Amino acid sequence: RRCVQETVSTQSTWGIINIFLVYKMESNNLQTIFSSFAGGATEMDGRQFAKLTKDCKLLDKKLTATDVDLTFAKVKAKTARKITYKQFQEAIGHFATKKGVTAEDVENTIVAQGGPTFSGTKPDAVKFHDDKSLYTGVYANGGPSTVDAGKSGISDLSQLCDRTGSDVRGIKK
Repeated sequence: RRCVQETVSTQSTWGIINIFLVYKMESNNLQTIFSSFAGGATEMDGRQFAKLTKDCKLLDKKLTATDVDLTFAKVKAKTARKITYKQFQEAIGHFATKKGVTAEDVENTIVAQGGPTFSGTKPDAVKFHDDKSLYTGVYANGGPSTVDAGKSGISDLSQLCDRTGSDVRGIKK
């Protein structure tokens, strides 16, 4: 198996372009794909099972996300929370009858996907955050601190918090 990176861009209704970095695992075997969706484990939980159907584009009008959840509940053991590879193959048979195709067609669709798709958005550049030459105030010049003892005449915290009397305008008496 090897990891392949793809860049997918979409445009939202507001004109914002989203760039997704998509990582796919290439594989040629249904058992290996099951294992990769299960995170390397020998059993798969309901969340991973639902991700498999979404990533492999099995969902349509004939097979909905609710059908996937019901199929998972049907093939797993009564007290179990996960399904094994054998139960997964049984679920593929249920998908095939629900979609009106052969189980081999569903398996080929899953194998063609090649494994899970991991995606995330790439943030846009923000001028005032990324360009440090545009920083102002304390962020650009720095503020008072206790480490500037020899540089700015401040030797301890008592000089930062001068609480001696002053007039209404803040001028010391």
